[in-house]
Amino acid sequence: MDVFIGRCAGLDVHSETIVACLICGSSEDELFQATQTLPTLTKEIFRLLKWLEDHEVTHIAMESTGVYWKPVYNILEDFYDITLANARRIMNVPGRKTDVSDAEWIAKLLRHGLIEKSFVPPGINHSLLFVRNSIELN
Repeated sequence: MDVFIGRCAGLDVHSETIVACLICGSSEDELFQATQTLPTLTKEIFRLLKWLEDHEVTHIAMESTGVYWKPVYNILEDFYDITLANARRIMNVPGRKTDVSDAEWIAKLLRHGLIEKSFVPPGINHSLLFVRNSIELN
């Protein structure tokens, strides 16, 4: 299969952890792959940013399930081309799955150009939307 993105990462974001899998290399012969699991604290997201920069990643993909992707997206959007993917469209085959295998699957799909981007409105501060929605609930 053709490689469209030589340096990419797939993120599996949950309420308490982020699993990141990066894949670098233009062919299967020179493939480098690494995985890291981090807490979802802001300082750890910046540590993730540094780790991705150290490996010269250019593109990132993550699932858009729930609201957990929003803080990660807000911090990384100025540094990377981010593909926010609909979880139903990138589902892995059923069976044994882990957060690491999900992150690896997302990275592989992105690497081969097989993920369609979801629309994220430009110029909207997503954290303000969260605050507004919280106030309306009270």
